[in-house]
Amino acid sequence: MENSTQSQQHKPMNMDHTAADHSKMDHSKMDHSAIPMGTAGHDHHKMMIADFKKRFWLSTILTIPILVLSPMIQHLLGYKLEVPGNKFILLVLSTFVYFWGGWPFLKGFWSEIKAKGPGMMTLIAMAISVAYFYSAATVFGLKGVDFFWELATLIDIMLLGHWLEMKSVLGASKALQLLVSMMPAEAHRVKKDGQVEDVKIDQLAKDDIIMIKPGEKVPADGIIEEGSSYFNESMLTGESKPVKKEKENKVIGGSINGNGSIKMKVEHTGKDSYLNKVIKLVEEAQKAKSRMQNFSDRAAKWLTFIALGVGFGTLAVWLILGYPFVFALERMVTVMVITCPHALGLAIPLVVAISTAVSAQNGLLIRNRTAFEESRKITTILFDKTGTLTTGVFGVNRYESSSNEISKEEVLRLASALEQTSEHPIAVGIINKVKELKITIPKSEKFNAITGQGVEAEVEGKSVKVVSPGYLKDKNLQAPKDAFSSNAETIVFVLVDDKIAGYIALADAIRPESKEAIKVFKKNGIRVMMATGDNETVAKAVADELGLDKYFAEVLPHQKVEIVKDLQSKGEFVAMTGDGVNDAPALAQANVGIAVGSGTDIAAETADIILVNSNPNDIAKLILFGKATYKKMIQNLVWATGYNAIAIPLAAGVLYKFGFVLGPAAGAVLMSLSTIIVAINAQLLKKKMR
Repeated sequence: MENSTQSQQHKPMNMDHTAADHSKMDHSKMDHSAIPMGTAGHDHHKMMIADFKKRFWLSTILTIPILVLSPMIQHLLGYKLEVPGNKFILLVLSTFVYFWGGWPFLKGFWSEIKAKGPGMMTLIAMAISVAYFYSAATVFGLKGVDFFWELATLIDIMLLGHWLEMKSVLGASKALQLLVSMMPAEAHRVKKDGQVEDVKIDQLAKDDIIMIKPGEKVPADGIIEEGSSYFNESMLTGESKPVKKEKENKVIGGSINGNGSIKMKVEHTGKDSYLNKVIKLVEEAQKAKSRMQNFSDRAAKWLTFIALGVGFGTLAVWLILGYPFVFALERMVTVMVITCPHALGLAIPLVVAISTAVSAQNGLLIRNRTAFEESRKITTILFDKTGTLTTGVFGVNRYESSSNEISKEEVLRLASALEQTSEHPIAVGIINKVKELKITIPKSEKFNAITGQGVEAEVEGKSVKVVSPGYLKDKNLQAPKDAFSSNAETIVFVLVDDKIAGYIALADAIRPESKEAIKVFKKNGIRVMMATGDNETVAKAVADELGLDKYFAEVLPHQKVEIVKDLQSKGEFVAMTGDGVNDAPALAQANVGIAVGSGTDIAAETADIILVNSNPNDIAKLILFGKATYKKMIQNLVWATGYNAIAIPLAAGVLYKFGFVLGPAAGAVLMSLSTIIVAINAQLLKKKMR
């Protein structure tokens, strides 16, 4: 993708396909270029399905007496039923089926003519109108055979096809509705009387006091009024260590609260809650047309003109050859019906609707359709380290004993007794490891904080300290030689009765999923690289453990852009993955920019795809799903266009001399079947994400 194209794709698309516009749309006409995914669009779509269902069943019921009274059917089935005013009864019943059952197509035809874009509705409306008015004329004296039973069955099949198709489309909408229902969108607002109420984020106002409980995401920017806690800001700053925040400190929206409960005054209101952002992103992705969609639209438009030309040409040819007008007319109607670009018009938008909804349900929010579809071209993926390949959370890397009398597990157990009530990141890391190993935490007594150097207490009659390297230096104690093996780690020492019993090494741990994801990338021929602001030692340790193709250490934000540009200049199709403000320029420069985790607004705005979870496996899923989506689009386009190459000559009557004649009703069945095949094929995408 060229850089100029990339920059253009980040600009809002000037297209009149928003959810609001769609809700005002004529219920009789389905606009496949904007399959609705929001709540209003979802309800509107259900109304459209109900409308087609009602029209189908009533029209079908009225078609039964039309078939029974039709002279052609009586002749074919070998029975005779003469009813007084037979022709007029057929006319009345067919008139109702034409105007009421065919109303969605007639109204859609008028909309297409006003928009100067004849399409599927134009072809259907012309076919049923020609059949109806010709048949009506025969009732009032025109020589020929009526078309009433073909007209009625044609409308029934068209209504059924649309009804089934829209039910398939609704399946994509339901997938997003399920996702939306699971998304948190509330804040705990503290009222003047001290009571706490849960409110929607878009109801927050400046200077509101809100409570943020342990483990919760901060819903807005603000200043702490009461309490203190550690906040994980790795998605904002790239810093893996949680930052302690106290009264009057600013807290950034999007950071994750640690173990403390705080009260905060809202500074900047965020009316666009996370839930609304998800809906907005999905709707924007669906209304933004990719190159595949534009190609499909052009093909459908040309197919409409071909259908009109071949239809009238068929009528003229059969008349010139001396065949009856009713036979020539039937051929023309069949051509127009069978050539409807319905399957072609649905081929791409339905894949878009399903892939976007299924992606969102799996934590992949697509902002740029073209970039998503082109993810199949990625040759190199460049990762930021903190919060992407690593957890962004302090965890225990190693724990060792320095005494023959105490095991390494005992070192961890004694340390946990002192750390169990602390909110410090080191304490949280140790407790998490103890819980993971299912070690029982002993009780501690006479707890005391050693200012700036650690903590001490009595545990099971022993004096236990958990201290920093600085404490050892002050007390002239010699640290074990193997303790400082990596600059990537923070080391704390455990002292029992003032003797070094062992140490615990903590670091920003590598995600368990990272290795698996990198295997998937390499299996698909994608080179994996890392760019990080961390030092050479940390970068090399991570790169070696993960088996990366290349790494860049001590990289400044502007240098990440240069790395991306350099790779692109060598012919690489680059995906950049990051989660902070410092990654935003590189995300914008990359062919495919992927913002990982809850990311900042700036990072999200410059990314093509946003991953809700910071799981590298999701990126692997994204690339594989992008390939599957593109494959489905190609399959649908091939089917929709290839089907017409065979269907048009059959409808025109090329096999008539061999005794094969395709009637309008049979043509409608094939056209509807073609559409349903495309819809079912698109639905199969859901299995690709499992």
